[in-house]
Amino acid sequence: MLRPAFGEGDSTSVISEKGAGMAIKDVLPRLRRERGLTQEDLAKKLFITRQAVSRWETGETAPGIDMTKLIAVTLDVPVTELLEMPEHYCQSCGMMFTAPDQHGHEADGTEVEDFCRWCYDDGAYTYETTMEDMIEDCAPRMAEAMGWTVDESASLLGAVLPTLKRWKESR
Repeated sequence: MLRPAFGEGDSTSVISEKGAGMAIKDVLPRLRRERGLTQEDLAKKLFITRQAVSRWETGETAPGIDMTKLIAVTLDVPVTELLEMPEHYCQSCGMMFTAPDQHGHEADGTEVEDFCRWCYDDGAYTYETTMEDMIEDCAPRMAEAMGWTVDESASLLGAVLPTLKRWKESR
């Protein structure tokens, strides 16, 4: 069975390297202001200090994965809006594309934009799986590639995968 390749080559995760996507420090102040919230208001909703929100907005620190998920729920936005997601990533496992040979292909050999070759090839998904099994399969490789715990990786994948094309289609 082919498996998504977190950590293979330059492919690392659903979080991009610097430069792709907007950092939470750039997104959070805008989202907060659009909802008419002060740093203090947001802090109260998250049960944290105003100083923590300020440090996130200046880029001094960044919230952890679980706090990022809570911020997304509190601000009623998809968690992917708060993450530095690359422009192109697999719509099944979330792996970012860093090389052309990582894309899957249709049955006629045409390269597909949306899926990696580990998840989709020859015009079909390479294997049937559930979202939960995909998370369980990918989390250890993502953890190793990113220097996170398996639980942190699973938590992030649990928030991101439901927003991807493969899992939206199966609902």
